[in-house]
Amino acid sequence: MRHLVLVVVLASIPVAWGEAYVENDRMYTGDDGTLHVVGEVWNNFDMTLSQIRLTVTVYDMYGETIGNGEGWSLVNTLMPNMKAPFDVMMHDTVSGQPDSYTIDVEYMVRSPKDQVIDVTSTTLERSSQGDLFITGTVANNGDTTANMVFVVGTIYGQDGNVATTSRTYAEPDYLRAGHEGTFVLSLPEKDQTTYVSQYSIVAESDEYASVPEFPLGPLGVMTLSAALYIVFSRRSALLQRYV
Repeated sequence: MRHLVLVVVLASIPVAWGEAYVENDRMYTGDDGTLHVVGEVWNNFDMTLSQIRLTVTVYDMYGETIGNGEGWSLVNTLMPNMKAPFDVMMHDTVSGQPDSYTIDVEYMVRSPKDQVIDVTSTTLERSSQGDLFITGTVANNGDTTANMVFVVGTIYGQDGNVATTSRTYAEPDYLRAGHEGTFVLSLPEKDQTTYVSQYSIVAESDEYASVPEFPLGPLGVMTLSAALYIVFSRRSALLQRYV
């Protein structure tokens, strides 16, 4: 069940239709013992979101709180009908056997960006050591220079949930209008990427948002406009047992 709570609304803010929610989320323990909660925030509003902060509370099988963590979406500007992946990592903040969790999300509404940063090619590769990489090119189709261009990759498991996600900067990290850059994205957590069903890539800069991208098969292929804060929670069952 999803709970949508309106915390602050200014009278001058236009009505936003829709909702934002977490999907494709899961919890796992990494190779180094760090507990991860990964997933995606889907913007089903007709307005642009930013400063998306996620707070995770972890419970044991008896419903007792045993830890918590906080993180941010890997995409800074979430346009309508797009998704922003996240990875909330809890190093030493969980004591006990995790069984379930809730996710509280806070975000702000902002003015939209032009969607002109385009991922023009990608290749999914695995090294001889089993590490997963995505290489590709990204283009600035806008009219001015794009600064601090970064790329976010999301890997999905066979169940359709997020397996892992990562972010890196393009080379160069500024692109003049009409220019292209390259990127090499390393995906962590080798054990989580053994079975890959598909992946997606988005890119963004300080000035521009990403052209909408669709998941790709692994073998193919800031001025704030409002002070609107929205919080929701969802309880999600753990998909597998962790030791």
